[in-house]
Amino acid sequence: MAPSFAAVAATRLGVGLIYGIANVILLIRLFIWDLALTLYNAFAPLLPENRVVPEGRPGAGGLWPQFIPPKDTDSRSCCPMLNAMANHGILPRDGRNITFRDLNTKCRETFNFSPTFCFFVPHYAADMLDRNYWTDKMDLSDLSAHNCIEHDASLCREDTFLNPDQSKPAPHLIKEFLESGTGPGGDITTSDLSRMLGKRRAQSKASNGQYSQAMIHKIFGASNGSTLLTICGGRVKDLYPFLLEERIPDGWQPRIRNPGGLTLAIFQNTVLKVELGIKEEVEDTLRLLHMGSIQEDAKTK
Repeated sequence: MAPSFAAVAATRLGVGLIYGIANVILLIRLFIWDLALTLYNAFAPLLPENRVVPEGRPGAGGLWPQFIPPKDTDSRSCCPMLNAMANHGILPRDGRNITFRDLNTKCRETFNFSPTFCFFVPHYAADMLDRNYWTDKMDLSDLSAHNCIEHDASLCREDTFLNPDQSKPAPHLIKEFLESGTGPGGDITTSDLSRMLGKRRAQSKASNGQYSQAMIHKIFGASNGSTLLTICGGRVKDLYPFLLEERIPDGWQPRIRNPGGLTLAIFQNTVLKVELGIKEEVEDTLRLLHMGSIQEDAKTK
């Protein structure tokens, strides 16, 4: 005899409730662990500048595996850092069949994110893709599903509405961003990042008829940019190859030197500063775009 609708509904509700409770417990344990790592970092000596990547791992001492640009058949994502890892063979060069657990380990070793950070982000991605973090695999292109990890108003990609292929950088956006730095030597500061994210959001609202950014996507945008400030130190000379070529610079090491890595708690301080500094002035941006088009027309006459 087939189970009744009520029995099936009750079973699904029960499973969903158990899963929800398990996730809450997991997050509580994760944040306790993250706090412990943050306290540890506060007292532990910093790693040497040229020895952040662990010995025996790709990039140790600044010696990165050979860079090979992707073939047309390779899978790539909207994330330049993950693409760079595949281009250097740290992740599979074809960008396919990557376990979420391996993504955790490789990101931690390559960029010195904390173990908590490297668990939280792949676990979130697995949930968004409706997959099991512990047993399933993904291709890098899976992360480009719109409004999953990928989002509108990126600093280095056109919106999906304008260009569905999120595996390719947008050089004009990247160059504009990297030329906006006001720090020493033209490096990117927190204020620069906030200003450019605000400009990109305003541009996207004006040009993208399907623009959408829930708060979670705004936080992702601020978080992605904050990675450039923390792990890369905002250093433009490093960000050019990372963002334009999706290549790790020769001799490069993560700028976060804490032995416990960049924790979620410390990272969110930067993300909060960036997001609170963002102003989305649509009318001002439209005026600037209009003025720019007038000047271009004048030059051609």
